[in-house]
Amino acid sequence: MTLLKNKTALITGGSDGIGFGIAIAFAKQGANLILIGRDEKKLSQREEILKKYNVDCMSIAEDISNTNAVKKISEKIKNQNVSIDILVHNAGLARFVPFDKTDTSLFDYHLNLNVKVPYFLTQEFLNDLISSNGNVINISSYFARKMLPDRPSTAYSITKGALESFTKSLAYELGPLGVRVNAIAPGTVLTPQVEKNIELLEDSAKDRFKSMIKSIYPLQKIGEPEDIANFTVFLASDKAKWVTGGVFPVDGGLTTN
Repeated sequence: MTLLKNKTALITGGSDGIGFGIAIAFAKQGANLILIGRDEKKLSQREEILKKYNVDCMSIAEDISNTNAVKKISEKIKNQNVSIDILVHNAGLARFVPFDKTDTSLFDYHLNLNVKVPYFLTQEFLNDLISSNGNVINISSYFARKMLPDRPSTAYSITKGALESFTKSLAYELGPLGVRVNAIAPGTVLTPQVEKNIELLEDSAKDRFKSMIKSIYPLQKIGEPEDIANFTVFLASDKAKWVTGGVFPVDGGLTTN
């Protein structure tokens, strides 16, 4: 049984990491896809992979850290006469800069991508979501609630906290209209960027990282994109038709510690 057959999902940050993992999982469940990302070449490659699952796929190359891109994305999709059933806000920014070194430009960069884009992109497709009894899934982070040593996260944490508040308040507001809104708060996930960061570490630092993972994660390992993607499929499907306003940690038990 395909859980998302005949549904159309828009995924921001859909060309890599968690976003592309979600795209693959959705395609396997029959969803047609619209991917938003910055790299046109990479998006084109992702389209070819996803079409192997016999679903329709289109991509839009836009840098959504500039909130002016929201209207452009909306216009391009509506010009194709495509209606959105599932909206996944996955694109995000994390720069771990000390509080006293965070200037207004860096703060606004976090705010635009992590809060304003989910807010206003959802507005753009609200009528679609109401018509289809659709749903919104926000990808948050454990950094909304849990801090780590040597990871100064005020700008990042404040925006992810805002995203989680947005999730709950929007779920309350849109529930009577038949639209569900949920969030997932992942732990550390082995994306290409995380792999690259680990590879850049010296051997001693890699050993410390492995030791830290075993000490702070009850399951003693970090996640894979498919761990987030599989839960996203559930939230997007009718299996979760009575689930809204939730912020779900998918983090190997990190936030139990």
